[in-house]
Order: sequence, then structure tokens, then C-alpha cells
Amino acid sequence: MSRNRPPPRRAPAGQSAGPFRAPSPDIVILYGAHAVRAALTANRRKLLTLYATEVALPRIAGDASAAGLTPRVVENRDLDHRLGPEAVHQGLMLEARPLPEADIADIPADAKLVLALDQITDPQNVGAILRSACAFGVDALIVTERHSPAFTGALAKTASGALEHVRIVSVVNLARALDQLRARGFYVVGLDSDGESAIDAMSLSSPLALALGAEGKGLRRLTRERCDAVARLDLPGPIRSLNVSNAAAAVLAVIHLRLRAPAS
Repeated sequence: MSRNRPPPRRAPAGQSAGPFRAPSPDIVILYGAHAVRAALTANRRKLLTLYATEVALPRIAGDASAAGLTPRVVENRDLDHRLGPEAVHQGLMLEARPLPEADIADIPADAKLVLALDQITDPQNVGAILRSACAFGVDALIVTERHSPAFTGALAKTASGALEHVRIVSVVNLARALDQLRARGFYVVGLDSDGESAIDAMSLSSPLALALGAEGKGLRRLTRERCDAVARLDLPGPIRSLNVSNAAAAVLAVIHLRLRAPAS
């Protein structure tokens, strides 16, 4: 074992490696290899305790050592009990503090692309949107304080590490936040199946803010009224709509290609 890598702590024989910390708003639970590794290496939040099985420990030991954490060795059943049998934890769980809070003013002056989620509550959808946002270089993700999922657990697992790389801005009033973006020069586009124009036929320029509504409800009236344009995603196949996370990925791909293309 490396001299600068402390040995993992073990639970006493015949006992659980617990107790885990009690659930608390001040504690974020991250699990799965990508989510845990990203938190260890991004240096954006305070890390508390890392739990790993014997099998998973070698995958994370170097990153844990660099982050100053000594992994606590546990059994798969310990993590199953803590997270639930449906959680795909891959033998890794990290207790940490939430990411630092951010507001509209924290979005960089040179930001090119921002996503705004209008009361999308499903953690799997928001996690998948985060992953796509990270892949396409989105500068910030705006969510509402109410009617948004907690940025922990299943959401972080689905985001596959993107949670540590995309700035999350939580606002009380999304319509007001869009007004603030427009005042900063952002062109605000709402995505809706009944949009006036196809997104791939629109003239787009940065900085751009894309507003996405919840499945079923879509964009709320006040959100729609703050949009400079409401666009739709035209699909060639017999299924004419996608769930919101897939639609977000498709539209981000269109926007990426349009914004990088030379002006005609």
C-alpha cells in the first residue's frame, strides 16, 4: 500500500460499519462510481464520510486519498439497507455537504447557454438533463426552490457526475429570473410541443436561455410570457414526442450545432 494512502477503517467483526449519519437537509448522499468520484475530485463541496465495499475500494482509493478521506469498508448489505435495494450503488456511498448556493448574479458574465426548468420534479429526469447539460457545456441550470427534486441520491446517480460540474441556481420566482436574464441580453426560448416554430429552423444566437416545462403541464403561463419565442422539436418518426430529459438532450444537440455554425 502506498505510504501516503491511509489504510481503510473497518467495522468491528460481526457488526455493521454504521451507524450512517442520520438523514438531514445538511447531508447529501451520493452513490455510484461516477457520482462519488466526481465529488471527490471536483473540490466543490465539503466531504464527510466515504463508504466502500472491498470490491469497490481499489476503484476509489486514490481519489479518496487525494481528497483526504479514509474510506470506511462496509458490506453490500449495509449499503442496500441504507439506500434501499433498488439503488445501484456499485459498492460506493459518500456523505457530503450540499453544494454552495448560487443565484442569478453568480452566472458568469460570459455565459453562453443556460437551462431553466419550470417545476420539473422527477429526479431521474432532472439528473438526465444535468448529464446532457454538462456534456453540451451549459453554464447554469436554473430550478425553482419549490417543486424541484433534491440534488442528492438517485438524481446525482443519474447525473453521473454532472452535478459537480454544472452550476445550480435555485430561484423563488422563475418568471422574475427569466426577466433578469433578458436584462442581461439573453434570448429566452421556451420548448413546447405546440411551439410556433421548429427549433432547428429558428435563428439562434448566444447568450441563450432554454426553458423546459414539466411533462404533462408544460410551461406555465408566466414562464411562457417571459419567453422571446416558444419553439417545438419536430420529429420525423411515428412517435411525435419525447420525455423531457430526452427532449432536452435533442434540443441541446440542435442548439450546439446551430451556435457553432458560421453565420450564413
